[in-house]
Amino acid sequence: MKIMNYEVFVNNLGVVNLNKKQIINTINPHSYITAKKDLKFCEALQQSDILIPDGSGIVLAAKVIYNKNITKITGQDLHDFLLKKMKEKNGKVFYMGSSRETLMKIEKRMSKEFPNISVSSFSPPFKSQFNEEENDIIIEKINSFDPDILFIGMTAPKQEKWLYQNKDRLNYTVACSVGAVFDFYAGTIKRPSKLWINLHLEWLIRFLKEPRRLWKRNLISLPLFLFDILVYKLKIKV
Repeated sequence: MKIMNYEVFVNNLGVVNLNKKQIINTINPHSYITAKKDLKFCEALQQSDILIPDGSGIVLAAKVIYNKNITKITGQDLHDFLLKKMKEKNGKVFYMGSSRETLMKIEKRMSKEFPNISVSSFSPPFKSQFNEEENDIIIEKINSFDPDILFIGMTAPKQEKWLYQNKDRLNYTVACSVGAVFDFYAGTIKRPSKLWINLHLEWLIRFLKEPRRLWKRNLISLPLFLFDILVYKLKIKV
């Protein structure tokens, strides 16, 4: 379904062909608004093989614009789905991003929950852009492991742009930009309960817990996104 210039995935993840090389990204109101100003980010999202609706705002847009009910698929939903698939095939998973401490917690949890999955990881320098040498090291780390699944967790839009710019140099079958999922799975940040998720209020609980980090996406991006939905809806009627 095309939602305001983005082809958004509306099927069950079970239909995804995991034997095909592809990039899966997520879109939410904040990334949509950010991409309006960042053309490279916009291109990275639009060129995704699959773009999943990670946000109640995207679900709302589908309802308001097309009167269609679609299911929100979060980055964590995608992460959990792929790990279960890798368990079935004794697959290989690589985590690139976040701190070494967080990655160690991920690997420790993986060893308990999915002992048959081979796991490796790399914590890149914490900077807005990597130089050529740093980039080469990251790519070599990933390619030497040759993962089935490559998870990128460096926050948007950095993670999506990096993956898009380097996709032809990387070895993977499925690559995903999943941001906060690294912290959720490691347990360094606790995701709101299913009650709030089912009420489509996960964003509010996360905002109340991390107002300094999330104020922009909730107090600026969300209202702008809602305005865009209204404008787009009116144009369709015309």
